[in-house]
Amino acid sequence: MLRIERRASVCLLLAAALALGLAVFCFRFFQNGGRWVSFAANRHLYNSKGELSLGRVLDRDGDVLSWVDEDGSRVWYANRTVREAALHVVGDAQGKIGSGALVAFADKLSGYNLLTGAYSPLGAGNDLYLTIDAHLNYVAYNAMNGKKGAVGVYNYRTGELLCLLSTPTYDPADPPDIQEDDPRYEGVYVNRFLSGLFTPGSVFKTVTLSAAMENLPDLFQRTFTCTGSFQVGDQLVTCPAAHGEMDIYGAYTQSCNGVFAQLANEVGGGVLQNYARQAGLTGSYRVSGLRTAAGSFSLDGLTPGQLGWAAVGQAGDLMNPCALMVYMGAIASGGRAAAPQLVLKTETPLGFPPSFYFTRRTERLIDSGTAEILADMMARNVVEGYGTGRFPNMDLCAKSGTAEVGGGKSPTAWFSGFLRNEDAPYAFVVVVEEGGSGSQTAGNVAAAVLNALVNGG
Repeated sequence: MLRIERRASVCLLLAAALALGLAVFCFRFFQNGGRWVSFAANRHLYNSKGELSLGRVLDRDGDVLSWVDEDGSRVWYANRTVREAALHVVGDAQGKIGSGALVAFADKLSGYNLLTGAYSPLGAGNDLYLTIDAHLNYVAYNAMNGKKGAVGVYNYRTGELLCLLSTPTYDPADPPDIQEDDPRYEGVYVNRFLSGLFTPGSVFKTVTLSAAMENLPDLFQRTFTCTGSFQVGDQLVTCPAAHGEMDIYGAYTQSCNGVFAQLANEVGGGVLQNYARQAGLTGSYRVSGLRTAAGSFSLDGLTPGQLGWAAVGQAGDLMNPCALMVYMGAIASGGRAAAPQLVLKTETPLGFPPSFYFTRRTERLIDSGTAEILADMMARNVVEGYGTGRFPNMDLCAKSGTAEVGGGKSPTAWFSGFLRNEDAPYAFVVVVEEGGSGSQTAGNVAAAVLNALVNGG
């Protein structure tokens, strides 16, 4: 009798283990089935050249950016510049661009679903509509004029990315033989908008300012005098020019390093670190499943001089362009913004959508009252610093950055902000490696893209 009970217990344990294993498998199949079936070795989906042989990639307006011809080969949009401008969102036939739709969304293109897998009686795969406007990528690519960097524009209410450009790039229809030491293609396989990390320079002063606004009660009653340099602890924090006497509005518009270094030390490195974290600059976003790089801001435990330089976006600070764009969207919308997304919809050959995509919102990145004041101060930057003539018909709020990177290289240029137009709820970011002046180089790129978006230029 005792032996039977032991055997029954063993059988029950085995049955429980089987049930648990089956549950784990079903969960993983539900979660990862699309990724499993779209593995590049699957000859049902990939041709003999290793190209995904199903599905079309389209932009938000229905322009077909990549499709499969009658021979089962992958082909591309007719205009070479458009192909190059869209490389990092569409991808290449060889799968070297991991952020491209042909790799990242191969399961959606294949027509995979939980009921029939990748099998389709029509055999044509799905149409995948991206949120981008290929024309905006084209404009951004031309405006970058061969420089390396990234451009992003998104709707901070819906999360739809209208422009996502990473340079350098190449023509996926005629890929070059890229050598590792060729400077023209340095980091070409990396999507700089999603995966790049750059010294932020003065765009980080927006975070420093928000911390000062909420922790220094007399901030807006104070005046500051800039002689061109400030002694902050053991280091001299310098400005490009002597700004003279100014209030905090003037210090932000003129981007005075010394004032912001001083304010950071009054606030404290630990507090400033928390503000960088709350702003989402040290975390990572998922853009339709594509994870962004997490920024790095080690602001606690620094000497006063080190903290001063870190607070103006120098020292060891590193920022991801996508994270900064979302932070700008949060300022525009009172503290929280829509999380960015790259997939608009998918449609089967029969024309109905098998997948639906919903807007998600971020956590609170900034206090709503602080965001309102910051927005007005950023609008003043445009009026008094950057010039409204470059941005017609736009209620623009912006901050530039010129980040020194050393090594004999020109500074990294930044320009980021948002529009407050009711019919144009867009946040944007531009970063240009070795671009020099943020307000000029990166600002001109932003002006070209925003003009095309708002005014149809």
